[in-house]
Amino acid sequence: LIGADLSGASLVGADLSGANLIAANLAGANLRGANLLYADLSGANLTNADLSGADLSGADLSYANLISADLTNAKLSGASLAWADLSGADLSGADLFKANLGNANLSGAKLFNADLTHALLPGANLAYAKLFEANLSNAILSYANLAGADLAGANLAGANLFEASLYGANLN
Repeated sequence: LIGADLSGASLVGADLSGANLIAANLAGANLRGANLLYADLSGANLTNADLSGADLSGADLSYANLISADLTNAKLSGASLAWADLSGADLSGADLFKANLGNANLSGAKLFNADLTHALLPGANLAYAKLFEANLSNAILSYANLAGADLAGANLAGANLFEASLYGANLN
């Protein structure tokens, strides 16, 4: 399925575990509750895709386009989202335990109550992200941009914020 055009496809609950979807076009696709465990979605276009409740644990989403994607309650533990564009995406309630989000663009993303425990976010852009009640304990946020981010009620215990920009961030 490398480079496949599945834009707008309905793949609700589909089992795509281990699938090779490198550079696939899944823009606007409905993948609600799909099993994408260890799938390779590197460089894939998932703009406006519905991945709510999907299992993407261990998946490779590096360099993927997830602009305005719905990832509410998705399982992304151990997933690689390095250099991915998640601007405006909704990751509320998502499990991002030990996920790699290095240099990812999460500007304006919603991460309400998301679990980012031990997540790697060095150099990530989280400007104006909504991280209300998010768990960022022991997360690596060195050199991250958190300008204007809403971190109200967020757990930052043990987080590494070396050289991170927190200008205008809400830390109440």
